[in-house]
Amino acid sequence: MAQVVTSRVTRQTVGAVTDGAFKVLLGAVYIAGAVPLGRLLGTSAWLMVLSGVALLIGGGIEIRYTGSRSMRTYTWLMLAYDSGWVLTALTGLLMSRHGSTAGGELWMGYQAAAPIVFAVLLIAAAPAQMTTGTQPDTSV
Repeated sequence: MAQVVTSRVTRQTVGAVTDGAFKVLLGAVYIAGAVPLGRLLGTSAWLMVLSGVALLIGGGIEIRYTGSRSMRTYTWLMLAYDSGWVLTALTGLLMSRHGSTAGGELWMGYQAAAPIVFAVLLIAAAPAQMTTGTQPDTSV
C-alpha cells in the first residue's frame, strides 16, 4: 500500500521561502551590479560580491531547510536577521549623514556576515531524530 504524503503549506512557510528567495535575488543583484552599486554605496566591488555570495548561500540554505525546521525557529531567526539589517542600515545612514564614508561598508559588511550566521544557526537547529511518519513542528 502506497503511503500518501501530504504537506500543509502555511503563511509562515510561504514567508520563509519568500525570504530565502529574496536573499538569493538580492545576492544575484549585488554580484551582477557590484561596481556601480559599490560606487553608489561607497564600498568596494569585492565587498559587494562577497555580500552577494553570502546572500546566495544563506538564502539557498533557508529555502532548502524550510520543510524540516520549526516555523518558530524560522520566525525568530528571520526577526533577528531583519532587525539587525534595519539597525545596521539606519546606523550606516546616520554615519553617512555625519560625513563618514564607512556607512555603506558597515551595511554591506552586515550583509556579508549575517546570512552565513543565519544559515549556520538554521542548520544547527536540527530537530530531534525523526521517525518515519512524523512531521517537524510547524507551530509558531
